[in-house]
Amino acid sequence: MTATPEPRATEDAGPGDGLVRIGAIVFIVGAIATLITVAPLFLGSEPFPSIAYAVCMLMGVGFVIAAAGVLRSIAAQRRRAKPAA
Repeated sequence: MTATPEPRATEDAGPGDGLVRIGAIVFIVGAIATLITVAPLFLGSEPFPSIAYAVCMLMGVGFVIAAAGVLRSIAAQRRRAKPAA
């Protein structure tokens, strides 16, 4: 009998998939912070402190992280396809 390795759950994960997932989570946190920060404008209450507006910038940071993951995945696919051509 030969020992076969057990299948891993991350076997289908590409090189940039982790960055895309992290970027999506950071983006969602920033989007929720944006909704919470804009709410006082509609409710007529006191605005949040400046740090709350800084957390809103996580939307852009998450987008950049996810874009870096996509670019990393593209680069890996090109490296795999180059020898085949």
